[in-house]
Amino acid sequence: MDINVGDRVKMKKQHPCGSKEWEVLRIGADFRLKCSGCGHQIMIPRPQLEKNVKEIVKL
Repeated sequence: MDINVGDRVKMKKQHPCGSKEWEVLRIGADFRLKCSGCGHQIMIPRPQLEKNVKEIVKL
């Protein structure tokens, strides 16, 4: 999966704030994502992200 820093990803499930879009801040074994709705940041392991991503929006 070709994801780069600055890309936006749409997930299958939505965040509790209602947004499905996340901005990629860091890549590696773990990804740091920032919610586009509320600004909450999370770290998520690569296999879990690749399983849950629905669409990649290139910037």
